[in-house]
Amino acid sequence: MYKILEKNILNTNTIMLKVLAPRIASHCLPGQFIILKVNEKSERVPFTIADFDRTNGSVTIIFQVIGHSTKLLETLNVNDNILDFCGPLGVPSHLEKKDTVIIGGGLGCAIAYPQAKALFTMGANVDIIAGFRNKELIILEKEMKASCKNLYVVTDDGSYGEKGFVTNKLDKLLAAGKKYSQALVIGPLIMMKFVCQLTKKYNLKTVVSMNSIMVDGTGMCGCCRVQVDGKTKFACVDGPDFDGHLVDFDEAITRSKIYLAQEKESYDKDCNLFK
Repeated sequence: MYKILEKNILNTNTIMLKVLAPRIASHCLPGQFIILKVNEKSERVPFTIADFDRTNGSVTIIFQVIGHSTKLLETLNVNDNILDFCGPLGVPSHLEKKDTVIIGGGLGCAIAYPQAKALFTMGANVDIIAGFRNKELIILEKEMKASCKNLYVVTDDGSYGEKGFVTNKLDKLLAAGKKYSQALVIGPLIMMKFVCQLTKKYNLKTVVSMNSIMVDGTGMCGCCRVQVDGKTKFACVDGPDFDGHLVDFDEAITRSKIYLAQEKESYDKDCNLFK
């Protein structure tokens, strides 16, 4: 059992949980993830490690309430327990002290933050472009600002920061002569696809974090497979980070939609449990 130490509501449907998991906290690195089960009857669900504290043994996860399992997780409060909390899983992000632009989209900023924090601590020059649909959905602004040289917030509707998409801001920076050694991109698949198309034009090395469907997280089920340079890779054991210019995003987007109908049916059928 893993006790919840802290719970914060970041916006209308995004929750942050700090969980007591000392063994995971002592080994995890930016880019890795955990898989949890809320109780013995619930499904296994992967969550990126958004932060960790080796001193107090805590691991932080951030999630959106969008389906049955996340709705169930939302019902837990401080001092409640999560049944299973397995990790760290995945290959840690390969981070070097280089001038880096990190692009996060929506909940992807929860993954962008620990990478920026680690690079900034190394002494690297880090810029972050954080994109959200609107002002109400912004998360981790204070934390990201403290972990980079420049934070650029953009919103689709212009309700906060600059109006537009992350690609608009990145294109402006690169066109104006801004130089980076690498780009790290985390967010919705369609966003990562278009960012990679842009960075390829500028010949900018780009690493993406793939948020594929997972079941076991150890490479056995094959659900998280992704095509990289024409070869099958598994996000759970080969990633989640890959060369963005080699990822087949169209195939990944198609795979991400396979179970949408079943997910909705499960949520609708059991939604009365949460009333």
